[in-house]
Amino acid sequence: MASERNTDLAASSPRVRDAFGVICVLGITQIVSYGSVFYSFSLLMEPLQLALDAGKSVTVGAFSFALVIAGLCATHIGATIDRIGGRIVMTIGSIAAGLLLIALSRVESVIGLYAVYACVGAAMAAILYEPAFAVLTRIFAANARRAITTLTLFGGLAGTVFWPLTQHLMAHFGWRDTLVILGALNLLLCAPLHLMFLPGRAPRKDSAATTDGGARDSKTLREVLREPAFYFLGGAFMANGLIFSALSVHMLQMMQSKGLTVATAALVGALVGPMQVTGRIVELTLGQRFSIVRVGLLAMAMLPIALLVFAASGLQLWPLVVFALMYGLSNGVVTIVRGAMPAQLFGREHYGAVSGALAMPQMFALASGPFLVSLIWVATGGNYDRVLVVLSALSATGVGFFYAAIRAHRKMA
Repeated sequence: MASERNTDLAASSPRVRDAFGVICVLGITQIVSYGSVFYSFSLLMEPLQLALDAGKSVTVGAFSFALVIAGLCATHIGATIDRIGGRIVMTIGSIAAGLLLIALSRVESVIGLYAVYACVGAAMAAILYEPAFAVLTRIFAANARRAITTLTLFGGLAGTVFWPLTQHLMAHFGWRDTLVILGALNLLLCAPLHLMFLPGRAPRKDSAATTDGGARDSKTLREVLREPAFYFLGGAFMANGLIFSALSVHMLQMMQSKGLTVATAALVGALVGPMQVTGRIVELTLGQRFSIVRVGLLAMAMLPIALLVFAASGLQLWPLVVFALMYGLSNGVVTIVRGAMPAQLFGREHYGAVSGALAMPQMFALASGPFLVSLIWVATGGNYDRVLVVLSALSATGVGFFYAAIRAHRKMA
């Protein structure tokens, strides 16, 4: 049966010599996709404001709108990957992303900005982690967790590579031509790689089912939507996503409010990225000995503790370093948990649709997190320590949701 599965994969993608090659291809395209359409925005935000004579909130709103659209499209795109595989979906997504980045380079109005970013959101849903995880789950079946972990090691480099690269390009060519170059990377690198190396269709259901029985126990999206575990898990990921997006915007200001200079705050914040990668390496080497449920509980439980350490740090530097280390480890591993848990709880056969449905509330949280934290900041009298306590309580609620999802699933089993 294993030979049938390998034959089917080879037939669907004759250029793939081994399944690990797919991870490498997706690793390269994830770095480019995240770097060009996601991380680049923080550098493009100010030039867009100046070019369009728009306020910061208006410009940021366009990117938030893209995340909302990505969430709305995620379920449909995931279900499409379930049916036909990832080759066509991710190839079209990369072509669209490339053309839209070029279109963004020529935008002249706020209406045009929002129109382009609405379409960028749809492209995001076809090229970022969720569709890539769906492809790997189809190919690797019961071993998808290790494949997902390996892929996130590549993805963790996206900001490291593209922040300095985008800044360098903007300094030499200006922001408009930089967008053309970023668009060309999607068109000339990502799209051909997706087309040539990804499986064109999913492995046959009978061969997938015989691997470990997991596919036989898979539930359709309609069945999953009847289970409380789905909503608890969605709530856990939504809380985590809201905190991640909020800290991405507000963390340096929070540190400066404690008396740190901009340079020191940036240095402490820079620890988060390497710790995310470290967390994923630990999960790949040691975490595989434990169930993804236990790993997920530990990773999520670290976040509320880290936030309380941040809130209680006062004027001392070392607690902020501890926060950055714990937060980076937690966030790095939770990305893997987000990819592996849908298959663990609901099976692999309809993974794309289920993971897409779970991504929807998380995308909404990513879009709204910075704004909601601004409201909390105002409501708490402009005190970031109180904001951190609120976020810690929200994070603890997310841990409770995660545990409730596990309990609810066991009751249904």
